[in-house]
Formats: sequence, C-alpha cells, structure tokens
Amino acid sequence: MKTISLLPYAQSQRLEAGCDEAGRGCLAGPVFAAAVILPPGFYHPLLNDSKQMSEGHRHTLREIIEREAVAWGVASVTNGEIDKLNILRASIAAMHRALDKMKTPPGFILVDGNRFYPYRDIPHQCIVKGDAVYAAIAAASVLAKTHRDEFMQAIAGEYPPYGWEQNKGYPTKAHREALRQYGATPYHRKSFRLTDEQLPLL
Repeated sequence: MKTISLLPYAQSQRLEAGCDEAGRGCLAGPVFAAAVILPPGFYHPLLNDSKQMSEGHRHTLREIIEREAVAWGVASVTNGEIDKLNILRASIAAMHRALDKMKTPPGFILVDGNRFYPYRDIPHQCIVKGDAVYAAIAAASVLAKTHRDEFMQAIAGEYPPYGWEQNKGYPTKAHREALRQYGATPYHRKSFRLTDEQLPLL
C-alpha cells in the first residue's frame, strides 16, 4: 500500500480532535462519526483516509488508535433521525455525539468536509478531504468506518437479501435490486431515493 504524509496537527499548542463520519451516502443504516485526539508524535505507516485502506488494515489501525489515543469517541445517528434532520445535520450531530463521549475535551476541532456547527465554545476548522491531510481526521475516519461496518454486519442477518454484510448499506446494484424485489426495511432511509421509482416504504 502506498503511504502518504499526513500532517500531525494544525495548531501545536492545543489538543486537537479530528472528526469524520461514515455512511453518509448509504441507503440504509445509521451514519456514524468519530472524534480522535492522537498523542504527540503519533505515526503509523498504514494510517490513511479509511476509504483508501483495506478492511484488514482498518481493523489493525482501529486497535492501535483506540489503545494509544489520548481520547476517542464514536457515535451514531439512526436512519429515522436522518429522515427528520437531513443527512448533513445528522452527520454533524453524530460528530457532536462522538465529541461528547471523549474523556478528554479538545481545545481545537479539525473536521473533514466543508460544514460544521459550533460545538460548545471550542474553535474548529473544516478541511475538504481532510482525512487525507491530517492524521487525527484519518484516525477518526478509521474508527467511524470500522464501527459502522461492524454495525451493518450485525444487522445483515435480519434482512439477508440486501447483502449488507458486503455493501454495508451503500447503493450497489445488488442492493437496489433487492429493494425492487422486496421493498424497504425499517433500516432504510425514507428521505433517500432508494430506487429509480421511489418505493412505498414499510
């Protein structure tokens, strides 16, 4: 795997938390988010934007991050909440919940993307594709992705035709076909276009 050079921090004088989400573009399941404060000098050659990593490498990094981080938190927002809030607000709400779970509060927040709502009185900075720029955001992307994948694998057995153990709720051809054949489940996002012709939802 090609390694990249991630920046260790944006402001060295404060504890920085990186924030990222996973599952924003899915048709089913919650959106997950993570917040991570890495220790000074943290480095691992596998750390990258989680989408660029193999599943095995993500799980290896998850164990290391959760063991060595100064603090970390993972949280989710359900598909029902997504339908009420919209996916942008739900993603930011998940980030806020992840920050709530941290045992050590950050002094600064680095957010992947271009939108964020202020969290308490802590300053923040949004960075588009920040998971390929800052190590803390990349670490958060790993935790959000692995925790969400774990959740989707756990519920896949409830609705086998949809193949969530493989597609994790993303709009693959097989997932779309299952929706056409069997309709939507209680885990599907009613506010999303689930098929070319929107299905009646259960």
